[in-house]
Amino acid sequence: MVKTVLKIDGMMCGMCEAHMNDAIRKAFQVEKVSSSHTKHETEIVSEAPLDEALLEKTVAATGYELKGISSEPYEKKRFSLFGK
Repeated sequence: MVKTVLKIDGMMCGMCEAHMNDAIRKAFQVEKVSSSHTKHETEIVSEAPLDEALLEKTVAATGYELKGISSEPYEKKRFSLFGK
């Protein structure tokens, strides 16, 4: 799994976040996507790395500005009843 973080300029509210999340879901096969207008970023969790050129095109089509892309391995957090 891979976590990709997009730095995005132009999101101003919760509707902007929803618009960005919908655009990402339509363009890519993702496990999870969440956006924050206060942090100016969108976090995406996917099985494989995402095509950066298509990410740029997808964000541009929404009217927002992509300022940066970073990726790192992602592991699901596991819940344990035993505290370990």
